[in-house]
Amino acid sequence: MNDTAPTALAQRLRAAVGDLHVSTDADVLAGRSVDWTGRYRGHAQLLVRPADATEVSAVLTACRDHRQAVTVQGGRTSLVAGTVPEHGDVLLSTERLTELGEVDTVERRIRVGAGVPLSRVQHAAAGAGLVVGIDLAARESATIGGMAATNAGGLRTVRYGAMAQQVLGLEIVLPDGSQVRRHSAVRADNTGYDLPALFIGAEGTLGVITALDLRLYPVPAKRITAVCGFDDLDALVSAGRALRDLETIAALELIDGRAAGLAAQHLELPVPVPGSWLLLIELASEADPTELLADALGGLPVCGQPAVGVDTLGRQRMWRLRESMAEVVGIFGPPLKFDVALPLSAISAFAADSTALVARTAHEAVPVLFGHIGEGNLHLNVLGCDTGQESRIYTAMMELIATHGGNVSSEHGVGSRKRGYLAMSRQPSDIAAMRTLKSALDPTGYLNPAVLFD
Repeated sequence: MNDTAPTALAQRLRAAVGDLHVSTDADVLAGRSVDWTGRYRGHAQLLVRPADATEVSAVLTACRDHRQAVTVQGGRTSLVAGTVPEHGDVLLSTERLTELGEVDTVERRIRVGAGVPLSRVQHAAAGAGLVVGIDLAARESATIGGMAATNAGGLRTVRYGAMAQQVLGLEIVLPDGSQVRRHSAVRADNTGYDLPALFIGAEGTLGVITALDLRLYPVPAKRITAVCGFDDLDALVSAGRALRDLETIAALELIDGRAAGLAAQHLELPVPVPGSWLLLIELASEADPTELLADALGGLPVCGQPAVGVDTLGRQRMWRLRESMAEVVGIFGPPLKFDVALPLSAISAFAADSTALVARTAHEAVPVLFGHIGEGNLHLNVLGCDTGQESRIYTAMMELIATHGGNVSSEHGVGSRKRGYLAMSRQPSDIAAMRTLKSALDPTGYLNPAVLFD
């Protein structure tokens, strides 16, 4: 990419978005060129913060004219270096794309700017007696645009599906600066190509999402949450397989007993039940689901009595352990993270084999596993793993995931960290088709050039 005329480009960007919203400050750029884990760093030459789709269009057009690489950034919660610049990039932040429309309680939808954090949308929906169908521990910082770009899943996926199932419409700026708007007022819109589906999960390589229409849902009248302990992971997986088919299932989360022990030791968070593996279950419906939960748990080989939360405070106590995982994985410094999707039948073997792999290659490191057991979407975190050990573990772990029939990426995307492993989960013809789409929309390859492809 061209770096011979940064001053001319900066002047053009300032004219497009205003002087206050273009920065070349070295400290600002350094802070924005590192990923959430602190493991991966890059280099950028300026930051630009457009306020709407028209300004995004002007920014992309200017950067394309100057043959300048652009990395799109939202809440910067990527765990695969998806927002780390590698080419002296312009950083295009969506933080000023903060439109939040009125909740449409009749159609159960809301229009949201790409830079709006998930928590703000949740608050707006709750005020209208509705709920957003997706939830993440990073809800305060993860942005709606970034979540769509990676097709994020999260804590409610077993009930409502991933981000793709929440999007009713999109506003996108393409790499040539043109704007595409798909905001149909009807739910069944089968006219032509399903363009929104093309951009959800594309990780910003095909265009910049600037606004979305999101589906909302009624709030269930009754909820009950329980945590059960298991000494055998296969038994827990079998329980999860049965529970995920309940019509009232709202959440189904796996927690490694090692991680629960760390939460108790370092965060003074009591573990509600004994067991090498814990399963958080939440049911939600219009009728009281207590009896249904009791029937579902009857006969399961659990360790002791399940801990159950019926009222709000009780449910919050159950959830506190699961949501503490974000703190636990940082106790020993930046964790080495693997976001994987596995067949349920392979989870127990993978857990054992991955633990053995870590023991062989990083003796002091601690592997912990947790995540969305209903979909087999799990997060393996290796704690206390230094940079030298990472180089020995990463490829071997990715190969192990593939050996067990898993996908190298589930809900965090490929980013730049996993681009070299794309062929483990996609056939050559599949990758070629994706490259064809990328070339058609972005012939010069300037938009998010470090992401997805080698």
